[in-house]
Amino acid sequence: MAAMTSHCAASSSSSAFLGAPLPGGRRRHHQGSCCFVAGGAKTTARVAAALDTDATGKDGKSSRARRARKDGGEPGSSSSTTLLIAPPDGGEERGGGGALVALDDVIVNPVGLGRRSRQMFDEVWRKFSRLGQMSTVAAPEQEGILFRGGPMCDFAVPGAQDTTVLVVGATSRIGRIVVRKLMLRGYNVKALVRRNDPKVIDMLPRSVDIVVGDVGDASSVQAAVSGCNKVIYCATARSAITGDLNRVDNQGVRNVTKAFQDYYNQLAQSRAGKSSKSKLLIAKFKSAKSLQGWEVNQGSYFQDIYPSRFDEGTDASFEISENGQAVFSGFVFTRGGYVEVSKRLSLPLGSTLDRYDGLLLSVGGNGRSYVIILETGPLADTSQSKKYFARMNTKVGFCRVRVPFSDFRPVNPQDPPLDPFLVHTLTIRFEPKKQRPGDSSQGASDPRNFQLIMEFIKALPTGQETDIVLVSCTGSGIEPNRREQVLKAKKAGEDALRRSGLGYTIVRPGPLQEEPGGQRALIFDQGNRISQGISCADVADICVKALHDSTARNKSFDVCYEHVSKQGDELYELVAHLPDKANNYLAPALSVLEKNT
Repeated sequence: MAAMTSHCAASSSSSAFLGAPLPGGRRRHHQGSCCFVAGGAKTTARVAAALDTDATGKDGKSSRARRARKDGGEPGSSSSTTLLIAPPDGGEERGGGGALVALDDVIVNPVGLGRRSRQMFDEVWRKFSRLGQMSTVAAPEQEGILFRGGPMCDFAVPGAQDTTVLVVGATSRIGRIVVRKLMLRGYNVKALVRRNDPKVIDMLPRSVDIVVGDVGDASSVQAAVSGCNKVIYCATARSAITGDLNRVDNQGVRNVTKAFQDYYNQLAQSRAGKSSKSKLLIAKFKSAKSLQGWEVNQGSYFQDIYPSRFDEGTDASFEISENGQAVFSGFVFTRGGYVEVSKRLSLPLGSTLDRYDGLLLSVGGNGRSYVIILETGPLADTSQSKKYFARMNTKVGFCRVRVPFSDFRPVNPQDPPLDPFLVHTLTIRFEPKKQRPGDSSQGASDPRNFQLIMEFIKALPTGQETDIVLVSCTGSGIEPNRREQVLKAKKAGEDALRRSGLGYTIVRPGPLQEEPGGQRALIFDQGNRISQGISCADVADICVKALHDSTARNKSFDVCYEHVSKQGDELYELVAHLPDKANNYLAPALSVLEKNT
């Protein structure tokens, strides 16, 4: 029985159990050879008491034998393993007025029992893991000793001693814990703090390299980034004043990303090379000469015998305007028609797109939707070329659009996935049939008119790990009168990080709580659906683990404690992940989430 309890507790710690409802609002769940059943909260407590009694009997005999004698049989006369418990109606537990009920005949809610067994397992693990954790309070009998008895847990991360991490906002609620977790794992830590105050400096360990500066000041940020390999951005504005929000949550993120890229560019130039974090310039539109090689074409998806009946005209142009902007504009009134501008790529010697992650376009206009088409195959015979497409949505005014190569799909479903190494032609196409009237358009209700102002097209560098971890927020727990201002600044900072081309991980925790980490299961989700809080220590652990986790690169996600649904709504619970120190819980949690969000 003890083995069965251990097995089931370990199974339930990885995910929430979901069971179909049975008559009477009760549930049954079978896991392998183990069957869990109960009738309610009181019955569950009696089951636990029975399990404890069987597992800790003083006579040393097996629990199966005791149950057999209880039924009047011999220890070896039956192969049944049924556990007898008292009913939940208040009857006596041993003999007397209450009739005994077989465990197999009682129904249990598997979600509640799974959560209870996981809590029991967590309590055992918590007591065991404390043997090797650092203590900030000396034991009464051993003054001055900072380590409790028992073997030290192996926190060290391979290669951490050669990695320098800059923690921006190192004295914040999350930043202080991040610094200590990094040092426990052997990283070299650099902290950016705003004030040179002894009270602030004393909050950090002495081995931390402290840089005093403001995230809103580009020069101080450059000094802090110098010599760093990764960045964890935990800074947040201390007031709801718009100026403070923009300085910390928006401009601060922009300054850090730019300084980080500039540092690696200077490093590469000093080595007579090219930084692996630099974007590749494909096209920059600044003069009439930059439009050479671009061709404007038009066509129709319907090749019928009556084209003139539906043909109301098509016109498009790609030229430099009076203010020096490259403008692709026109209209398409033909049924099934489209217009496009394309160019055969001419990349620098030694550069191929397979070493990059996707495209970054800086564009403006009236907020239309476009299709980007990449053509692959031999240049000598274009009849064997294969085409791949991805949709690009713009907004009114200027914006930067990130289009990963993983978003491109073959026009012919039989073709293999896109190989960026073979790309030789880039096309931007406008199709009026894909437009929605009045959607993000300004001054033009007719979806057949378009205007696209292009500034540049670049290729985003690829990589396996995250360069910058940004701690943002979901907006839950913020006062309603300042939530909109906070989220607007946070969103602007997130967009700046995504457009930078650096590998990013954006963590949006629920309301922060001051309690120990690793105590409760966590929910990782996308779509602003969480409402629970989370410990600062758990958020700090996620930031540290994301530094070297390939599944965390280029992902944004919300995280909070496991949501406990009301009775009867357990089927709508999300799968929870236990923050276990013995393995990396982050990889399975993030592997199912979408990238480039």
